[in-house]
Amino acid sequence: MVFRRSRPLGRLILLLLAACLLPVVLSLAARGLGSRADEESLDLTAQAIRRAAVQCYALEGAYPANLSHLEERYGVQVDESRFFVDYQYVAANLMPDITVLPR
Repeated sequence: MVFRRSRPLGRLILLLLAACLLPVVLSLAARGLGSRADEESLDLTAQAIRRAAVQCYALEGAYPANLSHLEERYGVQVDESRFFVDYQYVAANLMPDITVLPR
């Protein structure tokens, strides 16, 4: 009978390689999740501002002239350290141009 010797050195190298690559893979995955969460937060902020503007139009008969009106009367909260909001008032009966950008 011929017995093969197991190769513990090869297994050890494979194990060390996997141990080194695991943190890199996890780091890349975490970055991907973080960027998706940031995009989602950006979209939710824009939707909340638009919804409040439409609600203001329905209740007051005119779109608000500025974002501070929505913040004061409709509870809109914008994290200004994370987002820049460009709120362009057009007219009382036209939906304002609302753009939310990351800082």
